[in-house]
Amino acid sequence: MRPPTTQSAAAGPAVYNQTPPLADYNIFATDVALQDALQREGASAAGPQLADAGAELGCAASFEHARLANRYTPVLHNFNVQGERIDAIEFHPSWHALMRGIAARGYHTGPWTRETNALTPSTHAARAAGYLMHAQVECGTLCPTTMTYGAIAAMRRDPWLDLTWIPRLVTREYDARDIPIEDKRGGLIGMGMTEKQGGSDVRSNTTRAVRVADGSYRVTGHKWFFSAPQCDAHLVLAQTDGGLSCLFMPRRLPDGTRNGVYIQRLKDKLGNRSNASSEVEFVDAWAHLMGEEGRGIPTILEMGTYTRLDCVTGSAGMMRQAVVQALHHARHRKVFGALLIHQPLMRSVLADLALESEAATALSLRLARAFDCEAQSEIALRRALTSAAKFWVCKRGCELAAEAMEVLGGNGYTEELPLARMAREMPVNSIWEGSGNIMCLDVLRAFGKSPVAREVVVHELSPARGLHRNFDAAFERFAAALDAPAVDEAHARGFTQSLVTLMQAGLLLNAASSPGASAVAEAFCATRLASESGWGAVFGTSASVMNIDAILDRAWAE
Repeated sequence: MRPPTTQSAAAGPAVYNQTPPLADYNIFATDVALQDALQREGASAAGPQLADAGAELGCAASFEHARLANRYTPVLHNFNVQGERIDAIEFHPSWHALMRGIAARGYHTGPWTRETNALTPSTHAARAAGYLMHAQVECGTLCPTTMTYGAIAAMRRDPWLDLTWIPRLVTREYDARDIPIEDKRGGLIGMGMTEKQGGSDVRSNTTRAVRVADGSYRVTGHKWFFSAPQCDAHLVLAQTDGGLSCLFMPRRLPDGTRNGVYIQRLKDKLGNRSNASSEVEFVDAWAHLMGEEGRGIPTILEMGTYTRLDCVTGSAGMMRQAVVQALHHARHRKVFGALLIHQPLMRSVLADLALESEAATALSLRLARAFDCEAQSEIALRRALTSAAKFWVCKRGCELAAEAMEVLGGNGYTEELPLARMAREMPVNSIWEGSGNIMCLDVLRAFGKSPVAREVVVHELSPARGLHRNFDAAFERFAAALDAPAVDEAHARGFTQSLVTLMQAGLLLNAASSPGASAVAEAFCATRLASESGWGAVFGTSASVMNIDAILDRAWAE
């Protein structure tokens, strides 16, 4: 026998039974659940544009941009070579490529433009579908995206901002230049709420804003988390003579000089690493009052309501990609002589993951549709449901990402595949814009302050009554909790979980118009609503109550 050549020895043994890369597929066209949800929420007119976006986002180059943007993280340059303070942030070119795609598709501002509104009455639902798809590729770029989206909701109430800033934000161009907004082709907005001593307790903020003769304000203080400091302006909370207020603080002043915002350092985070988060000091920084003095929290929370919606949608997107990665691997990897997709225990896990993902997608788009309508019932629904959905979907996303990673075994744990990045990314949506306890307390406030909330939620759930015994039993338990004098804070998490899983089950039951959709609805109710305590099992323990074939056939149209 001839010995191996030097070349063949260097090449190593032949590689087999490895899963091929997942790329060059249409994220939208392969997602039946997303297409169905888009149709239900009245946004099907956006289907062709979303299909085009799905093809672009699903290409190999898009996933490579995501990898590079997270591998080569932002770098802060406080000074230039001449020693001048510049506080410039250097991003990898892939970051800018991803941001150009976001702007071109209008995910940062699309629902606020007349052109988009002319296409479909459900602009927020259509935009949510696109946002969900982008989240399957890269999430750091969605931070300035969602903040700009939410900020416009608050900014448009201010005549000066509506006239001078918003027209420059709603363009379909991404302009990364650090110059005054008057000279830019497009812009982005960030936010600064949190201080060292307060965290979620923003009422303890110490940053001070003083009104000067021309009606503007000068701000001195700090922010412990200042999101996306490269943005053209930020909404900032500061104490004024009238109390905690919301101020609009541009990065550059009209004369081109830098405002008094000094970046101290960038945060070294677990995830969301492609995005710059920072600590800043304000030294006599110029700012414009938004709303009334002392009404800063309600003003900035109008922005926060939209960004909380995006926490739900972004988590749903990552959940979807984790499921797709797991299914792709299972369809190619052989273990013990058979493909994983054919092995009963693995099929049970995959089907359970698919249930959770579809329920999150359905809830995300229904919630987004509530933002498309100014009827009092829809306003009350989004007031009650947004924080609840953020709490539960973001929690479930963390569990799902870990389980999907386990499907891929050791390969899933490496940085060469996106699941490791997603597992690190998931918790930020639970933490950012209010952690789980804050969300659950907000849900209690929504029901406590508005008697309409109970009526609206019951009305939303009622069409599904009689369609599944577990749903009916869970509905009666939840209705009894609503009728009680008050929910104790200690039980706020259980109350919130019940609300969200009932909403998800109702959406799935009402949409069960095909064998696959019916199988998903039946299995979801049989597992998530099976007991008074609700879901508490690990994924893959409920094969006996699932039509696994139908669920997996629907899960990913590869």
